[in-house]
Order: sequence, then C-alpha cells, then structure tokens
Amino acid sequence: MKIRKFQDSDITQIVTLFYETVHSVNKQDYSQEQLDAWAPHDEKPIRLQTWSDSMRHNITYVVEINDIIVGFADLIPDGHLDRLYVHKDFQGQGIASTLVNKLESEATDLGLVEINTDASISARPFFEKHGYRVLHSQTVERNGVTLINFKMIKLLVN
Repeated sequence: MKIRKFQDSDITQIVTLFYETVHSVNKQDYSQEQLDAWAPHDEKPIRLQTWSDSMRHNITYVVEINDIIVGFADLIPDGHLDRLYVHKDFQGQGIASTLVNKLESEATDLGLVEINTDASISARPFFEKHGYRVLHSQTVERNGVTLINFKMIKLLVN
C-alpha cells in the first residue's frame, strides 16, 4: 500500500471508484433512488472537471496498491474533510484509516484544532471509531431526493 499526493492524471480512476463504491458499499443504507441521486452516472463528465479542480486546491491523497488507486480523501484547508472513499473490493484493509490519519496529521501541521465532515450512514461507525462525534443528523437534497447524513467533528490534539 502506497499513499501519495493527488495528481491530475488520477481523476478518472478516482471518479470511477466513487461511483462504484457509492453504488455497492452504500446500498445497505440507502435506496437505489438515493444512490442514483448521490452518484448519478450522467454527471460523470462534469464531475471529472470539478473534482479535479477542487482536489488540486485541497489537501488530497490517494492510496495505491499495485499502481491501482484503491482509496482517496481530501481536506479543505479550513478543516472540512470533504471526500473519503475506498474501493468496494478493498474495504476493511486499513486504507480509510491510513488516509484519515494522514489528513489529520496535515491538519495539525496547519495549526487546525478540529476537523469536521459530513458522514454517510455507512461511514458514521468508521468515523466514530476514529474519535469523531456526531453534532447532528442532516437531511440533504441531491437532485430532488433527500438523504440522511451526519455532521461530525473531531478535536485534534496538538
């Protein structure tokens, strides 16, 4: 397992990983309608551009195994953990933990005192295990469909 900074050439693998992960891993907690609203396939072309732009400006890392991206995460410099996804076939192997630990270390180096995130129902137990606590549940709307997630926060120890 190799962790490294995001490169523009990663974006196609990242966006594909996102769609496959949402539509497989999160189906235990969300309906098909909700998954289609969260990760609609017809938005893939625009997501390639918008995500590449935001990941370039954020603190973004990918994890590779045998030169294949199996996970990615990014942190907005203000302390918001924006995205964290691990390939559906590589769940439970410590990839997400590696990414979160790296982003938390970067946040501490920046002098941030906390990280917040909007965690899916599926991701909530992972974040709780890593010391994040739920501030409140949220109902968000994506393409006219409502989904539940959780605003979570972790205080960083300097």
